[in-house]
Amino acid sequence: MRVYVPLTLPGLAQAHKAGEVGPGPLTAYAVTPALREWYVSDDIEELEYAALSRAAAASLRLVAGDPEAPRRRVVVAVDVADRDAVVDPDRGLDVGAIGEVRIAVPVALAKAAAVHADADDAEADVTAAAAALGAADQGDDDAQFVVDGAEDHELLWFGIQEIPSLLG
Repeated sequence: MRVYVPLTLPGLAQAHKAGEVGPGPLTAYAVTPALREWYVSDDIEELEYAALSRAAAASLRLVAGDPEAPRRRVVVAVDVADRDAVVDPDRGLDVGAIGEVRIAVPVALAKAAAVHADADDAEADVTAAAAALGAADQGDDDAQFVVDGAEDHELLWFGIQEIPSLLG
């Protein structure tokens, strides 16, 4: 199963140094039955894009929670055994948890398929979105518009061998 693990650039640097994304448990996003029902599509590429988008939103929350992190969303795409990606049954009805899975153990970075990250030109919108998250969560439509502005930026694809240049 392909899972999408949200990170920050410092989190990616730590994973690169350690050779693994972890420690577990990790929160990731995948094509789950709930995501299939929510997205209403049978196209696996569209479903995987939806899971990636959910992970990008989670990465934005990580960025917002770390004032030292560069204002760029990062998601690592990793293939894991189906049994290793577990849906939390207690969060099944939570709309915010659609597509969310838990991985109990660290995942070797060598098993990653790719890294997805914002381009430099997304930094201003991601900065604004991170600052607006709290108000958006409270129902402020203007703040939600700002958050959606970050989502307008497509994450770029990077091979694992490109992580050092991505980190700068």
